[in-house]
Amino acid sequence: MPTTPLTEQQIAERLAKLSGWERSGDKITKLFRLKNYSAGLAFACAVGTIAEAMDHHPEIVIGWRKVTISYSTHDAGDKLSHKDFDAAEVVDRLPYPAAEM
Repeated sequence: MPTTPLTEQQIAERLAKLSGWERSGDKITKLFRLKNYSAGLAFACAVGTIAEAMDHHPEIVIGWRKVTISYSTHDAGDKLSHKDFDAAEVVDRLPYPAAEM
């Protein structure tokens, strides 16, 4: 059964509750800065484990000392749904060794 996309108002309300996440069209994205490449790999694996448990999989881009996570919901027509924001909230609770800015 398809997931219902959120309204613009619902998206704005949910996004306002997240720290560091930005909307990019029909996706929400966050850049995580890590201490080193290995920490980024470990963090990406933790996000992947969460994705499997929630049956909601983000795009993950791993770079040098950074990982970008992007969510949208395929079964909602590649629009934003509650699944994206629920998953982002869980990812934000992960401890990770952040890079010094």
